[in-house]
Amino acid sequence: MRKLASIQSVNAVEPIPNADAIEKIRVLGWWVVVKKGEHQPGDKIVYCEIDSLLPERPEFEFLRASSFKPAQTDATGAVTLPAGFRIKTVRLRGQVSQGICFPLSILPPGAPTEEGADVTDLLGVLKWEPPLPVGMGGKVKGQFPGFLPKTDETRVQVLETVLERHRGKTFYVTEKLDGTSFTAFIREEAFGICSRNLWMDEADESNVLVRVAKGMRLEEKLRAARERLGHDLAIQAEVIGPGIQKNKYALPVVTLRVFSVLNVDNYRLVDHGEKLEVLSELGLEPVPQLGTIVLDHTVDQLVAFSEGVSALNPKVQREGVVLRPLAEEYDEDIGGRLSFKVINPKFLLKFDE
Repeated sequence: MRKLASIQSVNAVEPIPNADAIEKIRVLGWWVVVKKGEHQPGDKIVYCEIDSLLPERPEFEFLRASSFKPAQTDATGAVTLPAGFRIKTVRLRGQVSQGICFPLSILPPGAPTEEGADVTDLLGVLKWEPPLPVGMGGKVKGQFPGFLPKTDETRVQVLETVLERHRGKTFYVTEKLDGTSFTAFIREEAFGICSRNLWMDEADESNVLVRVAKGMRLEEKLRAARERLGHDLAIQAEVIGPGIQKNKYALPVVTLRVFSVLNVDNYRLVDHGEKLEVLSELGLEPVPQLGTIVLDHTVDQLVAFSEGVSALNPKVQREGVVLRPLAEEYDEDIGGRLSFKVINPKFLLKFDE
């Protein structure tokens, strides 16, 4: 599970060219710009990742001018995400900085201080989410079902030990698309649709996910696939197009690109080759395939590798890449599927508003 705020050690301190008052420090696999002389290698700090939403408290007020986000509400006026200070990727004196550091004194009495300790809840830190786009409301059946895996990927910057353990292994690479997460499934004869966190009412066409499912005949296709394969299945995809994340890919209609296929009967994500075969039979397109690499990279090398234009629209930077082994595999550090994302910093600096 992602630790938005945690106790970490400063791994390195390095100068920034032509910068007299600031320098960069290494925390996990991240570079963070700080005041010069504020930290030394080995120091323990509280580190908050990008996309942390810090609460409105006096010690965070210095962030108001640059980082304040008002509260988000739903159609009834109920607060869905409180106001706070969002931490995002910035560039200072040419150096990309991702995250923010605080001294341990910011912690309440009795808080854990061992390296790796999760202090997210102690500090009242939440995950910042962008407001839902128009058309993403609609009737909800419940929370995301437990018989399906969620679609969040772990960022490579917290996986240095994973990179070392799997060095020499072949991974396939796909483009990470900037859309909205979508799951469609057949389970025990029922058809269902989910957003990233919710089980939606598949009959409510006010929701764009329902409309795209109907337009692409997903229920019909998944039922036919179930008959051929002999088991229930689900697809997980990114919905992209007009009205979604400003349609960066300049598509004429809303559509989807699939990144995972799940055998629902035994809760198994199918291997890469089998997934492509299933999608071909379904007449569905996968996310852009970018070939394979043999893993022999540092975090910084993978971040540089993530940079590049989108396969769907070469006029824009891609959001990043996702790496997975050709055969599905569990990883103990990730606590689930061996799979991780590498976000393109150029994309974050341009679009991460």
